[in-house]
Amino acid sequence: MYLSKKHIPRRTFLRGAGMLLGLPLLDSMIPAGTRLVHTAALPKSRFCGIYIPHGATMDKWTPATEGSGFALPETLQPLEKLRDRLTIVSNLAHPLAGGKGSDAGADHARSAAVFLSGAHPEKGTVHGGKTIDQVLADRIGQDTPLPSLEVATDVRGGGGFCDRDYGCSYAGTISFRTPTTPLPMENDPRKLFIRLFGQGDNAAERARLSKQYGSLLDMLTGEVNALQRSLGPSDKRVLSDYLETVREIERRIQKTEARDLSHVDIPNAPLGTPPFDEHINLMFDLVALAYQANMTRVFTFMMAAEVSGQTYNHIGVSDAFHPLSHHNNEPAKMDRLVKVQTYHTQVFAKFLDKLAAMPDGDGTMLDHSLFLYGSNMSNSNAHNHYPLPTSFVGGWKTVKGNRHVVAPEKTPLSNVLLTFLDKINISQDKLGDSTGKLVDA
Repeated sequence: MYLSKKHIPRRTFLRGAGMLLGLPLLDSMIPAGTRLVHTAALPKSRFCGIYIPHGATMDKWTPATEGSGFALPETLQPLEKLRDRLTIVSNLAHPLAGGKGSDAGADHARSAAVFLSGAHPEKGTVHGGKTIDQVLADRIGQDTPLPSLEVATDVRGGGGFCDRDYGCSYAGTISFRTPTTPLPMENDPRKLFIRLFGQGDNAAERARLSKQYGSLLDMLTGEVNALQRSLGPSDKRVLSDYLETVREIERRIQKTEARDLSHVDIPNAPLGTPPFDEHINLMFDLVALAYQANMTRVFTFMMAAEVSGQTYNHIGVSDAFHPLSHHNNEPAKMDRLVKVQTYHTQVFAKFLDKLAAMPDGDGTMLDHSLFLYGSNMSNSNAHNHYPLPTSFVGGWKTVKGNRHVVAPEKTPLSNVLLTFLDKINISQDKLGDSTGKLVDA
């Protein structure tokens, strides 16, 4: 690497043997004496929509009081220390998730597709609505290598739930680039890592590169050494911490792959897919790394697929997720379901803690990010779409926190999505079935 200027461009990448590695923000990227607004340290807004299938146990999600000072219910308790950044909105609905007339029944097939669009998916063909993440990808994602990133953990997330009338395309993703273009969710941690930091046109080429070079960082040793010689002490520490994170994730992925039991007579072993708890945390860590390296500013995450058969043995729940969600109001089943739903929030909170400790411009990564966390189903036992469990966490500085907002009954969730666009100065009159902006957001 040859550095011809006194400062390093923000979009500097380390390149070697067909691999590409973005860098975190370093002091050396900020020219001396330059105002923040004119530097790479100027905060860039980021957004994420995180989807939890099968709704929520609403009395364990909804605070008993409105405004600030409310007691956090059980499912959202893991977010207590982030209360100042948390907003819970009640009385929201997505009417078009269930359709109209004879098509009004709520179901799993359409829930995911409507979450970020508020548009009614049509039968017999793939036609829904452009989702808010893709609106944002067009506006704030075009100067990053990946305008948006779509991630899942459930191994069925790539195809989702297949319905006789609606096919497989609606339930397997929450992101639509256009009304007719659903975006696949990546659930393989190694493929996601290579997509973020490696090159290869197809699986065979990626496998060949992976065999030829055991580590991304090993391939970039010369580039890294040259860069480190040009940095000051504080930047060296930042770069070292960042590269250690890359190395640790590489180690974890390689450890997962080493668990290949093909020599043992175990049928249909999902090669390269770690146990669920490790899997979901690893995917969030990869997303955090993608944010830090400025590889993307927009992502969506499905914590599990609709009609998921995932079990949660690591927290003492052996029931498959979807059957458990149909609890028939049995107290023991409902308690186990709440345990699963609280676990999802714990994983989310752990991810937010990482971002809160990650420097970004004049603050932290969490200061400059907004996360929508919720579902497009309410009571999974009833398959209804009102009231929706909805919360959002983060910065953007124009977004308030420590609030429970009780909207008018059956306010479209799309009103919240439209308000997000307004907060980031994107002028748009309507999104899906929106009827206006949420005044108190």
